[in-house]
This record gives sequence, structure tokens and C-alpha cells, in this order.
Amino acid sequence: MTFTLLQRAIVACGALALLSTAAQAAEPVKVGLIAPFSGSFADYGKQMEAGVKAYQSLHGDTVAGRKVLVIMKDTTGPVPDVAKRLAQELVVRDKVDILAGFGLTPEALAVAPVAEQAKKAMVIFNAASSVITTKSNYIARVSMTLPQISAPMATWAVKNNVRKVVTLVADYAPGIDAETAFKTNFIGGGGQVIESIRVPLRNPEFAPFIQRIKDARPEAVFLFLPAGEQGVAFMKGFRERGLAEAGIRVIATGDLTDDHVLPAMGDSTLGVITSFHYSMAHDSRENKVFLSAYSAANPGAGRPNFMAVAAYDGMAAIYEALKKTNGATDGDQIIGALKGMKIMSPRGPIMIDPATRDIVQTVYIRKVEKRGSELYNIEFDKFADVKDSGK
Repeated sequence: MTFTLLQRAIVACGALALLSTAAQAAEPVKVGLIAPFSGSFADYGKQMEAGVKAYQSLHGDTVAGRKVLVIMKDTTGPVPDVAKRLAQELVVRDKVDILAGFGLTPEALAVAPVAEQAKKAMVIFNAASSVITTKSNYIARVSMTLPQISAPMATWAVKNNVRKVVTLVADYAPGIDAETAFKTNFIGGGGQVIESIRVPLRNPEFAPFIQRIKDARPEAVFLFLPAGEQGVAFMKGFRERGLAEAGIRVIATGDLTDDHVLPAMGDSTLGVITSFHYSMAHDSRENKVFLSAYSAANPGAGRPNFMAVAAYDGMAAIYEALKKTNGATDGDQIIGALKGMKIMSPRGPIMIDPATRDIVQTVYIRKVEKRGSELYNIEFDKFADVKDSGK
């Protein structure tokens, strides 16, 4: 059989296309995970890493015929300039396909222009300021927003006869989001905010603020503080200065009684009411599977928290998106696959809103109680299908 020059060219082009496809299939999908792994917020990155390990221990490190390689970078955070530099290095030098992680809002905001310019999908594992997903068309979030979890706390408080409150929040975008959403819903429901206090994000000295709360004599104090050591410090001061004995209750976002640090906070947290999207005490098959995988993949790591779950769900979203694209990592295709995605998470059903690329989920009202000798956030009420209310 004789081939014309044109036929030979077509055959050659087809062979090159097949070789190109095979080469791409052989290359790993690179996910650049940017988070603080050292410094005062080191637990954020460590929990995310542990969540990734838990997911891959169950589902492997290959999807749609391609190995998934996670490259982790430490911001020492919150340091926006470092986060941006790391993202640029990951995109230009390491040739990552997807950006992920982001424990803190300032770092996520710094990286958003990099994702937009490079057209790389950027999956938020924690950073919770409402505005983040508006800063790039390539951002999707699998964690939560502060308005999303603060507004239900206000609604619950009003319904349960809490009428006079002082608010205390960390003075950065998520804290301001939490304060605004809580006050809007609380005052709208007939409550009174008698004082609003903002404290520094880094190393706040709580003693004078706690005294101000005591002097104001509210029925409750509403709190948002980043998860970790700040909550421990606040509750220690709250106990030592006798606010509980003065009849002041604590209502807060779930960052305060973070599962990972709750044992270190001790009995001073008993009775604290919080609103949040995840508790390790959540009773579901999916959560039992997650807890078992987390423990097996991360021996000695202690309790998982909401950041570990968000990383676990973030990897699930990335894997499902890659299945939908047959392994293609083009940013528009990945984001398109993420829009409207539904996942049965360890926290319950979640969905990525196709319009905002933000998460829709159940927000639970919980109370710190003892089960045996251990403290847990026990869910007793819930608000289903909550969207971000901050946009």
C-alpha cells in the first residue's frame, strides 16, 4: 500500500499526539500546598498534611492514570509576602498544576493574583474571610467562611434568650467578618451588643480585654480567635478572673474549642457553646472512616481538627475533579469540574456553590461535654445548607 505525503504527515502527527498524551499521563499531577508549618500557627500546616496523608492512605496516590504529588511549602505565617513568593516558585520552577492549602486569609489573598495570572486552580483548605473567592476566578473553597458559621450562632443565641453580649474578635479580616455577621443577626433578632473588642492577631495580651468584659456585665461574650494557643490563653484568663462565677457565658465559633487543643484547655471549657462545621464527635460512617485513617496514617499526631478534615475533603475534591477531566489539569477545566461538586464529608454533606465557588454545608451548634474522661464538642442543634452570607 502506497501512502501519499499528506497521509504520511497525518500518521506522523497522530503518533506525536499519542506520544504527547502518554507523556502527560506519565507525569505526576503536582499540588503545591502552601501553609504555615512552623511558628505560632504551625499546627495549621501539620493538620493539613495529616489530612492529606489520611486521604491518600485510603484512596492511593494515583487518579485518572496520573500520580498525585503534593509539594509542601512553609510560610512560617502569617506572612503574605512569603506565601506569594512560594506560590510563584511553585508555578514557575516546580511547574505545579494546582495550588492548595492556605491556613490564613492574608496569605490566601496574597496568592490569589498568582493563581489568576497563571490560570491555576487554587483550593482553599482553611482561610475563612468571605472575600477570598472573589479575588480570582480560579479559587474554590472547601473549608468555611466566618460569616457562614457566625450568623447561626447569633440566631441560636437570640432564640435561647441571650440578649446582651460583648463581642471579642481577632483584628483581621476573618475576625471582622465574624463580628459583622454576628452583630447583624444578633441585633436584627432583638439582641444588644454593648461593646465590641478587637485584639491583635499576633500574641494578644488578654488580661485587660477580659477585665473590660467583666466590667461590662454582659450575659455572654461572643468570641472569634484563630484556633490554637489563643483560645487556651483566653479561657485560662476567663476562669482566673471569675467571669463564669459572674454569670457570663461564652458563645463562640468552633475555633475556640478546636478538637486538637481541647484536651489542653481542660474543664474550664465545659458548657461552652460554639457554632461550627465539624466536630470529631460527629456521628457518621464517613467520620468513623476518617478518624481511623487519620490515626493510622499519623501515629502520635493527637486529635484531628477541622483543618485536617478540610484537607481531606480538599484532596477528595481534587481527585474527583481530575476524574471528571480525565487527568487534565487546565485551570478552567479543574474549576469547571469543582463547580457544583457534592461530597459526603466526615462533617456531613458539602457542596461547592457553582456561582460563588464557596462551600455550602451544615453548621452545627455544639456544647463542650465530657464523655468518660475526655472533652468533646457535642452537637445538639444544626442549620442545614448554610451558604456564605458575607458577600
